[in-house]
Amino acid sequence: MRKILFGVIITLVVLFTFKYCSDKQEDKIVLKESTALIQEQIKNVGKLVVTEGHFSEVFTYKNSKDVFGDLISAEKKAIVIVNADVTIGYDLSKIEYQIDEETKTLKILSIPKEEIKISPDFEYYDMQADYLNPFEAKDYNSIKTTVKKSLMKKVEASELKSNAQNRLISELSKFFMLTNSLGWTLEYNQSPILELRELNNLKNILD
Repeated sequence: MRKILFGVIITLVVLFTFKYCSDKQEDKIVLKESTALIQEQIKNVGKLVVTEGHFSEVFTYKNSKDVFGDLISAEKKAIVIVNADVTIGYDLSKIEYQIDEETKTLKILSIPKEEIKISPDFEYYDMQADYLNPFEAKDYNSIKTTVKKSLMKKVEASELKSNAQNRLISELSKFFMLTNSLGWTLEYNQSPILELRELNNLKNILD
């Protein structure tokens, strides 16, 4: 009787040990699969050009210089019409992140700054120049530099940047939905994001 009872106990111990090891192995496999899925999601985002805009502006360029001291003033001027295409994008292939398998946390360490590209097309009208003060290459360079600075200020003040941030938040929400569905936590700037609407707070950090 003792031999039978001892055999039953040994059998139960072996079965329990086998099941425990099997369960731990299954948990590890699920964890590895989850990690791979998260990494694939981040990889698939890639380069994201989020917003495009167009600006049309008219500028008046004037330049004068004194000749022979201040006896003569030689002037030149032109009307410059600028049509510019603007794109604002976030290159999410440069996003820095860390996957903590132990705590099941996807930590976004940094988000790349937006890339603003301005492609202006210049048309010059009513160009007038004195013989002693002709148009030179430096005039065109000065016009282009001034126009680009002006356009950049207009872009910063427009809704384009805000729209681009909204598109960025929309992409980041995919990370939240994926981690949430897997029982993981999404974290940014060492703060866990527990609700989808909390992602909107990132706009204050990005500005």
